[in-house]
Amino acid sequence: MSDHETEQVLCVPTMLFHEIGWFQGFQTETGPYLRTLLDPAHSQYLPRHQVETDPSWKQLIPYCIFECQGEIFSYQRGESGGESRLKSLRSIGIGGHISTEDQQNTPDAVYATGMRREIEEEIEIGTTWTESLVGLINDDESDVGRVHLGVVHLFRLDAPKVLPREESIKNTGFAPPAEFINRLDEFETWSQICLKNLFGDNGE
Repeated sequence: MSDHETEQVLCVPTMLFHEIGWFQGFQTETGPYLRTLLDPAHSQYLPRHQVETDPSWKQLIPYCIFECQGEIFSYQRGESGGESRLKSLRSIGIGGHISTEDQQNTPDAVYATGMRREIEEEIEIGTTWTESLVGLINDDESDVGRVHLGVVHLFRLDAPKVLPREESIKNTGFAPPAEFINRLDEFETWSQICLKNLFGDNGE
């Protein structure tokens, strides 16, 4: 993982997000947001240590969920994880920041490159899969959420084969989402939002 002191991460002005249409929680209409927010004319790379406490910027974060035969992959964040404010909480999302190391010749490839890099750093997928973009997360009610905007991708796996590559990913496994919904308080806020909107009474 990149050094947080020197890492430059992809950000957009929070004011721009508000101009497109502020929301709290989950948004399924991703098109109007991503057309603008992923446009290099509107985004900027800034020092991660600076923007982690600056709510005038939103860091764009791919948040990838893995499903197989109706069950969802989850894990517990260990002490060595990158985001100290989420330690020991459970999560159903894999992902992280898009950084300058993801820059390619074509600007539209940067986001996809960063998402793949984050997945490959954190887990090993031992099966075939399909992927779809399913929504956005904004949570201005928490310190972490206030400076991030989540882009949610659902990976449908042909077999439940996901193994951790980082020590910070512990107690992994697949289980029915209803089991997680009954224990929401164990999960980080973004996972709670996804569980309720994608797999709860508000979801599919």
